[in-house]
Amino acid sequence: MRAVAAALLLAMPMAMAQNVLAPAKIPNLPALGGTESQDLSPLMERKLGEEIMRDIRRDRDYLDDGPILEYMNTFGNALVDARPGARGEAKYDYFFFVVRDPQLNAFALPGGFIAVHSALLLQAQTESELASVLGHEIGHVVQRHIARSIGQQKQDALIPLAAMILAALASRQGGDAAIGVFLGGQGLAIQRQLNFGRDAEREADRIGFQIMGEAGFDTSGMVAFFQQMQASTRNYSDLVPAWLLTHPLTSERIADIQARIREQPYKQRSDSLDFFLVRSRARVLQDQTSNGYNEAKLFFQAQILQESWQQKAAGQYGMAFLSMKQGDTVAAQSWLDKALETVNRPPPAGVLGVVRRDKAETIFAATSIEIKLAQPDNKTVLAKAVKEAEAAHLKFPLSRGIAHQYGEAMLAAGQLEEAGVYLRDQAQLYREDIEVYDILARVYSQQGKLALQHLALAESYALQGGTMSALDQLNYARKSPDASFYDQSLIDARERELQARRREEMGDKGKKDMAESRPAFKAELKSGTEAKNSSNNPFASPLDRFRQGSTGADGTLTKP
Repeated sequence: MRAVAAALLLAMPMAMAQNVLAPAKIPNLPALGGTESQDLSPLMERKLGEEIMRDIRRDRDYLDDGPILEYMNTFGNALVDARPGARGEAKYDYFFFVVRDPQLNAFALPGGFIAVHSALLLQAQTESELASVLGHEIGHVVQRHIARSIGQQKQDALIPLAAMILAALASRQGGDAAIGVFLGGQGLAIQRQLNFGRDAEREADRIGFQIMGEAGFDTSGMVAFFQQMQASTRNYSDLVPAWLLTHPLTSERIADIQARIREQPYKQRSDSLDFFLVRSRARVLQDQTSNGYNEAKLFFQAQILQESWQQKAAGQYGMAFLSMKQGDTVAAQSWLDKALETVNRPPPAGVLGVVRRDKAETIFAATSIEIKLAQPDNKTVLAKAVKEAEAAHLKFPLSRGIAHQYGEAMLAAGQLEEAGVYLRDQAQLYREDIEVYDILARVYSQQGKLALQHLALAESYALQGGTMSALDQLNYARKSPDASFYDQSLIDARERELQARRREEMGDKGKKDMAESRPAFKAELKSGTEAKNSSNNPFASPLDRFRQGSTGADGTLTKP
């Protein structure tokens, strides 16, 4: 699996790792699961995606922010559900996430994992524009472009081989004939890879357009976002011929999409308040330096002066979140109250036909709890946090972010027994929730239950792909003085399972192959210039390789 992944990273044109959309008129979409995709089964695609995600989650630029993740997955999965069969024969659970990056981009990973750059989230002015990007990336997953690309490369590998044989025959004629035949074979293989990339973009474009319409979004948002991208890529997009790009020129895409939109009935869709609030959070998290905070503050201050109640509320909410990040919880609560007042204020008298305002209750509740948890020395405030979190958890039982906050609040307030019971129940209901095990380990640590603490950490590491670290934690748990007979039995059983997983991870080729392929996915946490210049480093973070624009293996431009 890792060898296949490494080949993907080094040889495959990054057509499916871009956020741009392609021309509209596509005569026939290929049948899903064709013979060219048999080299990578749906199950293997998912395992490959999970392998990459384990490392991405450890990257410093992965935005592990509850409200942002919750919004992106609610929004993205609504698009997926609008397309029958989008989850495929493997019934993929799509996962949408945001990475901190100042460039407009998005990318799809194998198995239904889709990333959006924070800059793209901030640049999208409407949810329809965001839907155009996510719909396109969903299209890559639906059409299994990664699996089909592997099959295509397998076929293309025969072309240079055949060219070498022809070159050997031509060498008997003397002159440059042999060199010409050999280079011709290489050129044909490269051109076929380029054609496949463009075809993949066209297919994803068509699927994305259909998804937008079926989900009730304004398809003109696709053109609006194209125009913004055209401005951001003006430095090179109009200087490179279309046939040298894996993606056609932006001007061509705009014209093609506009032609298709004219055939569709106009749909007007109001943006949710959650969209504006999530963008405010992303703006603060985009650049957490002092300069970044100052720029965010200026933006929010200008936003508050706008007439739109959504923009005004988003500016006030942004000031609340920024104040909390800067340690001023009093100002944070004051700004949050102002944002709630703006949202709850009735429309002006005499205004008819006003659409009912959505309240973004989940985000406001989570932020109120967040501000209180940022005051660990104030026991009175922490007690209020517990009550708020309990009420919010009952009202929004499906919110994983609030579920985590409830556990954090009980832990911070010293309600260790209650926290332990609650978190154990959560671990039973959501067996792959890493955060639950991490909080539970901290609860056991404060209780002095060493064996249970190491068991909880073992589960956390195992879910993150750290099998050896999980085995180490089980060893610590076994040696803990408070390990009971039941604990020892549980440790033995879990150790056998993890040892079996480790043997499976090692595979039949042994440790040597494992050591050679593993660095392709190792997320090294770098900072500053070193991290930004690591796109050509095979040992760089997966985020850097997937999201940064660079030249493909064939030397062509792959940045949208």
